[in-house]
Amino acid sequence: MAKYSFGVDVGGTTIKMGLFDLEGNVLDKWEIITRTENGGVNVLPDIAEAVKGKMSEKSISKEDVVGVGIGVPGPVDAKGVVHKCVNLGWGVLNINEELGKLLDLPVKGGNDANVAALGEMWKGGGQGFESIVVVTLGTGVGGGIIIDGKILTGAKGAAGEIGHIHLDDQETETCGCGNRGCLEQYASATGVVRLANRALEKTTKTTCLKAGEISAKDVWDAVKAGDEVAIEIAEQFGEYLGKGLASIACVVNPEAFVIGGGVSKAGEVLLEYIRKNYIPYVFHASRDVQFTLATLGNDAGIYGAAKLILDETSA
Repeated sequence: MAKYSFGVDVGGTTIKMGLFDLEGNVLDKWEIITRTENGGVNVLPDIAEAVKGKMSEKSISKEDVVGVGIGVPGPVDAKGVVHKCVNLGWGVLNINEELGKLLDLPVKGGNDANVAALGEMWKGGGQGFESIVVVTLGTGVGGGIIIDGKILTGAKGAAGEIGHIHLDDQETETCGCGNRGCLEQYASATGVVRLANRALEKTTKTTCLKAGEISAKDVWDAVKAGDEVAIEIAEQFGEYLGKGLASIACVVNPEAFVIGGGVSKAGEVLLEYIRKNYIPYVFHASRDVQFTLATLGNDAGIYGAAKLILDETSA
């Protein structure tokens, strides 16, 4: 009987990998370099070699392994078809079939943010809930939606792209997606800095923040220190994110929002600004949603990938 599963989280620079038992305990984790040259032709063979190498090192046979789950940075549909991964140089390919052939093991692929959300529900900040939205506030704003324990994928794997909810008709700058006024432009780490620099251009108040020299962490540290301008920036951030999450809640009615990514390191103070700006805009049936912080950090992807293949093979 199988005893193990592998979880793989493919990033543009490194590929994180984990060996898990069937209860979700990580037994080993390691990284390999993501070789993106030549259209990313080496990525899947490198993953296959790394998995086989670990199986050999630990004297694990194929019969001992349930399979391999994998999260990649792009839309992945329910059949495992990747619809373009710009960071990897991939076009359209079926990751379940391609990696499955290389390993001669079951493979289940998903979008990296969705897979990380599954990890947080299983072993992180979303434990105890079956329907959650994980919001990742990093360089951009990512999201993963889990309903009744299952990833919400969408027709082309693009469900959960919450960073591109439109919020501001007056925005003049363009988002990375090509549109204007996206949530990502205000709630990401770069978005917080944008809000801060705009506020500093206009304010006459005394503040410890210096235009052009600030990070999102600086803003939240200043909020905690009681800086009046920083608090105004936090209110703006909270209003954008609160409205965005209220819109999501009206569609999926989650039990909890799990907030992760680099910006979430600000901690509980961040949740206060989100929560108070969420309540006035949301439909009453979603007002009692819980707000929690993600706890798995960079390991959320490997946990979620391992859970993905365990769910697939037990279905």
